[in-house]
Amino acid sequence: MKVTLQEIRERTYKPVDAWWTVLLVDPLASRLVRLVAPYRWITPNVLTLIASIFGFGAAACFATGERWALVAGGVLFHISFVVDCMDGKIARLNGTGTMFGQWLDFVLDRVRVFFIALALFGGQFVRTDDVAYLWLMAVAVFLDLFRYLNSAQMAKVRLAMRTQINAYRLPVAGEAESAADMGEPADEMPAPPAGGGSLKSRVGETLRRNRIRTHLFSGIEYEMSVFIIAPITGLIFPVTIAAGVGLLAFEVFLIFKLYRACRQFPGKLAAAKAAFEEHDESERIPSSV
Repeated sequence: MKVTLQEIRERTYKPVDAWWTVLLVDPLASRLVRLVAPYRWITPNVLTLIASIFGFGAAACFATGERWALVAGGVLFHISFVVDCMDGKIARLNGTGTMFGQWLDFVLDRVRVFFIALALFGGQFVRTDDVAYLWLMAVAVFLDLFRYLNSAQMAKVRLAMRTQINAYRLPVAGEAESAADMGEPADEMPAPPAGGGSLKSRVGETLRRNRIRTHLFSGIEYEMSVFIIAPITGLIFPVTIAAGVGLLAFEVFLIFKLYRACRQFPGKLAAAKAAFEEHDESERIPSSV
């Protein structure tokens, strides 16, 4: 029995996601998931491998350096990304996700991006004999890798700080340390009540209501710009450079927020520990009759 699109949306969509995913991927991916979900042999790992095949097809097109092949490669890369998003949806829908599958998805994503970058910029170098394309390739690969490594490390630091502070949280103290207090993006927090607030808060509220995260340029938008928009428009140099600047600006902002949270962490930990010890001491003092 096929599931409905509404059920797929409710069970597989993330509360907030990249605007590219929300607007250009999820509408197609959810319909494809509805078609393949009844076939249990189509597992998340199978979809990960299919996404890789489309990705290497894009690389083959990019390697020729021809104008028509750049357009075809951009289309194939988008299809690869759609299928790559399907694996997570199938895992959540059918309960078929595994830890190995998470590893496979991450590793093949990074391998695919590396070879696609090699093909795109290397193909242009062979066609034009302009060594600047090789430098652009090095920068593009570095930024993509830095984004994912930096994201993982920042998440590890935030989790460590939050875990230490929450260990001293009192049942009467209310909620656990918020994502914002640990320097995490605002998208990790619940949306504020509707109405009122500044223009910034109203814009953020509108975006979240439509499942679009407020940081509008991150790793996904970077890859889509470099491997879809740049080759399809033929503006490989300007689009790649603009995407790199956008990604760096966003990463610097996140690093600044993390730095500020780390500076505040010792004081917050000390305050939480003192409150916990005071509460623990009062619990040991017998109440007067």
